[in-house]
Amino acid sequence: MLGAEQDKTYNDSEVKTMVKRTIIIGGGIGGLTAAAFLSKEGTDVTVLEASNEWGGCAGKFQRGKFLYPAGATLGMGFEQGGVHDKLFRELHLSFQEHSLLDVIMDIHLPEKTISYYRDRALYLKEVEKHFPHLTAKIRAFYSDIWKTGAEVKKLIDPLPVLPPKTAFEWGKLLTSLKPSTLGLFPYFQSTMAALLKKHELQDERDFVHLIDAQLIDSMQTTSADCSAILGAYALTVYHDGAFYVNGGLYQIAEHLAAFAKDRGAVLKKRSWVKSIHKENGRYRVTDQKNKTYDADYIICNLPLPGFISLLSADLIKQLSKAYRKKQPLQQWGTMTLYLTVKEEVIPENFPLFHQVMDNDSGDMTEGHHLFLSVSKKEDARRAPAGYRTMTASTHTDLKLWDTKEKYDRYKEVLTNRMLRSIETAIPRLQDGLTDVMPGAPGAWETFTKRPGGMVGGYPQTLEHSLFNSLSHRTGIPGIYLCGDSVFPGAGTIGVSVSGYHASQSVLRDLRS
Repeated sequence: MLGAEQDKTYNDSEVKTMVKRTIIIGGGIGGLTAAAFLSKEGTDVTVLEASNEWGGCAGKFQRGKFLYPAGATLGMGFEQGGVHDKLFRELHLSFQEHSLLDVIMDIHLPEKTISYYRDRALYLKEVEKHFPHLTAKIRAFYSDIWKTGAEVKKLIDPLPVLPPKTAFEWGKLLTSLKPSTLGLFPYFQSTMAALLKKHELQDERDFVHLIDAQLIDSMQTTSADCSAILGAYALTVYHDGAFYVNGGLYQIAEHLAAFAKDRGAVLKKRSWVKSIHKENGRYRVTDQKNKTYDADYIICNLPLPGFISLLSADLIKQLSKAYRKKQPLQQWGTMTLYLTVKEEVIPENFPLFHQVMDNDSGDMTEGHHLFLSVSKKEDARRAPAGYRTMTASTHTDLKLWDTKEKYDRYKEVLTNRMLRSIETAIPRLQDGLTDVMPGAPGAWETFTKRPGGMVGGYPQTLEHSLFNSLSHRTGIPGIYLCGDSVFPGAGTIGVSVSGYHASQSVLRDLRS
């Protein structure tokens, strides 16, 4: 029991009436981060996860001797001072399962392949090699991008909450401001397209496609609409450090789950929450087996539409205006291929991550752009000697899958298109391909319970980013949302921060 009275002694019946319970719905990385920080302080925490695995979109599944990441694969934020490094240090939790990448990825355009180096000078030299006629403009563009990104990093390093809703959150934001932050103000209402135009690069098709390829995976949108401030940060953060995580990013989730369990948290898999309502002054959570859990606080680690679908009518009326406004908005789905290949067809010195584009039109969805990840040769968790496991994913419009007839036909079309694209990076793919498992939106909905199979949260456009983001505060007292629908958005870094914010809000409530 936290608070001023914690040194007093109580009998059992008094303790039962005083203990405040937090239910966390969803055992993804955001929910488990919240559980870890709450359990660290000795609070009563129960995590309810619908599936058999921890990690959500960063989870895993096993097929025989082969292990596949469910979704997210590239590790970020483990460098000194990075988000995961910072959070794990605060938890006194050791995590050594990662290795730093010197070549973060290869980016395959139809007529050129560009290596994305962690070292900025090497990367700049690589880009200039492919665009020699643009050297001066590219140098000026990246100078602007990296300067802006560095200011954004200074601003978000203290992990402020946006949009701020309380005096504490406003205070934390104001203390994170520096005199140099003023340099960001001209960009608050600008897009990445405006930055490209500023440096006379907006009509350089292949260079714009290079930028868009990086933005679609991190910001869920392209330069035409991406916030300039967040886009600059996205193009900067890879140079701080990107990592391969042995086994996969599920390792983060499992470390957090073990940490929370060791400190008294109750963690339950196969507990699919179906409803939340208020009864006798507390929240009552009911799962698919009609088992109920009473709670004083709830942290929900679900997409916004999935969260709202759980609420009783009277609770929906209490939601903030921003939550009600964004509920019907469309989010991306994904189509993912899970592959097993023989080692013999992997090219020599093959980077572990790739982006592949198969067209000159700039289409970054529907298999025309995909993100490919390959297990490390020495990673025995993923595959036995002589084999690798791979995932390839692309953004897709969920409306293209809304009937069974469309679904079955499109899954086949997209699978074939994606396999052809992968051959750009691995020309001998068909000679060594031993297994292909398509993961269409329906599979994502089945295994992660994300409505329609939506992933990635809201695109980081001016309409949805920074002060226009959703707060983790839902408007309902004692109920918080974390995950990719709220600030700071998608990716393991984003959901970890949102889980941390939700946990700190609960702890402040408990101490008040």
